[in-house]
Amino acid sequence: MTSMVAQVPSRGWQGAVLKLLRADDFLLTVAGVESITDHYVRVHFADGGLLARTALHPTMWIRLWFERDGRLHQRGYTVVDPDPATGTFFVEFAIHDGAAARWAQTTFVGDEIPATVMGSNYALPEPSPDGWLIVGDAAALPAVNSLLDAIEASESPDVPITIWMEYQHEDEFTLPLRVREHHRVEWLSRTGTGSTMVDAVRAAAFNATGYHAWVAAEAGSTRKVAGLFRQEFGLPRAAVTSRAYWAVGRPR
Repeated sequence: MTSMVAQVPSRGWQGAVLKLLRADDFLLTVAGVESITDHYVRVHFADGGLLARTALHPTMWIRLWFERDGRLHQRGYTVVDPDPATGTFFVEFAIHDGAAARWAQTTFVGDEIPATVMGSNYALPEPSPDGWLIVGDAAALPAVNSLLDAIEASESPDVPITIWMEYQHEDEFTLPLRVREHHRVEWLSRTGTGSTMVDAVRAAAFNATGYHAWVAAEAGSTRKVAGLFRQEFGLPRAAVTSRAYWAVGRPR
C-alpha cells in the first residue's frame, strides 16, 4: 500500500521545512473515539498505509495537523499499540485548551486528518541498563507505556524502574499506566504555581551509574530534571534521553 499525500490548506513554514526534508505524508481516518476520562481521549485510526511504510520503534511519534486561525499547525503524538497487520493504531490526547484537544473532543468516525512521519527515532540502549529512571505526565503517558512495553520485551525485563508521573487532574490516577509489580511509581501534583517534579527527583538522588534516564514533560521541568540526572545521579549525557512535550504558554 502506498502513502496518500493529503490535500490540505497551507501548513506555513513548518510544512515547507518538512517538505524539503522529504517527510512522508499520510491521510488517517478516524475508526473510533473513546473517552478514557473527562481529560483524556483515545482516537482509533486507520493508518492510510503509514505502518507499512514506517519502521516501528519504542516511543514512536507522528505529526498530526490541526487547523487554527485558518492555517494548519503540527503537533507530535505517540503511536499507541500499532498493528501493521490491520493498519491501525491509537493516539491518546490529554485534554487542555488548544486546537488538538478541540479536534479530539469533536471528531467522529470517518473523519480524516493529515499526518507526517519525520523526526521520530529511538531504540533501547545497548547493553541493557542496570535500571531505569522515567519521568513523564499525562501528555507523555503513551510514550511511557510504549517504553515500559519495550523494556518488558527486552532481555532485561526485571531491572529496577522508578517512574515519576506528574498530574494536573485527580482522574489521571486512573489512566492506564502499564507498570509491573517491581516498578516504583510516584505521582506528583502540578499546580498553577508550577511543578513539584524537580524537587521530588532531586530528593531521590543516588549514585545511578549504569542506569538510563528518560524524561518527557513540560519544557522547563524536562530541562531541569535532565540536568539533575547528570549532576545529582551521576549519569553521563549519553545515558539521559529527554524531550520537551509541551511548554507553558505555548498554543497547543
